[in-house]
Amino acid sequence: MTSSASLISSLWRDRPVFVTGCTGLVGSWLVHDLLEAGAHVVGLVRDQVAGTNLRRLGIESRIDIVHGCVEDEPLLERTLGEYEIRTVFHLAAQTIVGIANRNPLSTFESNIRGTWNLLEAARRSPTVEQIVIASSDKAYGDQPVLPYTEDTPLQGRHPYDVSKSCADLIASSYHRTFGLPVCVTRCGNFYGGGDLNWNRIVPGTIRSILRGQRPLIRSDGTLVRDYFYVRDGARAYMLTAEKMACGTPGVAGQAFNFSNETQMTVLDLTRRLLRLMDSDLEPDVRNEARHEILRQSLSAERARRVLGWHPAWEIDESLRETVAWYRAFLAA
Repeated sequence: MTSSASLISSLWRDRPVFVTGCTGLVGSWLVHDLLEAGAHVVGLVRDQVAGTNLRRLGIESRIDIVHGCVEDEPLLERTLGEYEIRTVFHLAAQTIVGIANRNPLSTFESNIRGTWNLLEAARRSPTVEQIVIASSDKAYGDQPVLPYTEDTPLQGRHPYDVSKSCADLIASSYHRTFGLPVCVTRCGNFYGGGDLNWNRIVPGTIRSILRGQRPLIRSDGTLVRDYFYVRDGARAYMLTAEKMACGTPGVAGQAFNFSNETQMTVLDLTRRLLRLMDSDLEPDVRNEARHEILRQSLSAERARRVLGWHPAWEIDESLRETVAWYRAFLAA
């Protein structure tokens, strides 16, 4: 019998893999790691955005690109069929809480409808063997007991949180009802090189410091978040698919939290970046944010126990790598 280790070592070689959201923060690093492992990657691209990490990594020309969006179910079904996709990573989503509050309908369209379209297309495709759906810690909503475990109820209340709760439950229903090989990943607030959403705390703070401007904090700075390095996130997604392919018990149909289990306030993270960048600037705390969850933290005990997962980067190391990426990006 083939050992699970040897199966994993050869799993990605020439394997047709479909990645939605491939130009995004996590998607670009996931594509990078899949190509390094030898996979044949097909990416879904909606908008052509200048300066994406996919292009900066020099890998955009190494993947097959399908132009379209996750709201187009026939396109997804065609892609899975024509490229004979075996593994699917569904990362495409509207990911900004503030945008979701201003534009809830477009957020629901991409995050909820997009998820059921992808799952329905996969249900009709005989070649798909693993599907990893990227959810979020926001799917849990505001909870009185922390940290969240995978058994914590999904109870988002505001548009972005609700969209993730719904997509998460829809994914579970496709596994339970149709036997679709689905896993859900729930991660905290991603950071890392390649994030061009400047209203997020990490890229926005780094850009401000590099420009000699006070970093802007839209909340009161006391919100507690589970910050998670994007390179660890990409590894976690691949590991989840690998364990599904091996038939590891307790994986298919499950959700997994991924976290380094070190939570910080927004102000603490900002001051950490100021220290790492040798800056004496003071944060500009605006206290303007609304409909934000006050405290969030994740338990990764299930991922450690079932998947054998652990983070590979220490937080200061990962923040230094992130700062270096933005120095190079903004200098160019």
